[in-house]
Amino acid sequence: MVKPVFIKAQASSLIASAVDFLLTIFLVEFIHLKAVLSGAIGTITGGVVNFTLGRNWVFKSGLQPIPIQAFRYLIVWIGNLILNVSGLAFMVNYLQANYIVSKIFISLIVGIFYNYLLQGKYVFK
Repeated sequence: MVKPVFIKAQASSLIASAVDFLLTIFLVEFIHLKAVLSGAIGTITGGVVNFTLGRNWVFKSGLQPIPIQAFRYLIVWIGNLILNVSGLAFMVNYLQANYIVSKIFISLIVGIFYNYLLQGKYVFK
């Protein structure tokens, strides 16, 4: 049976990803920023949203000091970034897969098998 915290963690990830993607597209299409800068701003904003939801809603660990959790989250988030970029590069460059499908696939795999586990066991323990 799927635990409610797992469902909340996936919902938090989905919300953060939506913020990331929507902000990136908005900055490129309407503000006319470069795609890489827009992507970086979107990724950072999505990370902040995910941290906030994880701390206050998913794992309900609001009594722990924010700086400690934020530092742990940053460590996990850097790993997340490396895994997502590496996975996307592999699928697009070596498997010749569509970048959107690849990004979705890699995001789901990393979200379930990396982010969820490390956030629950390390960041918001």
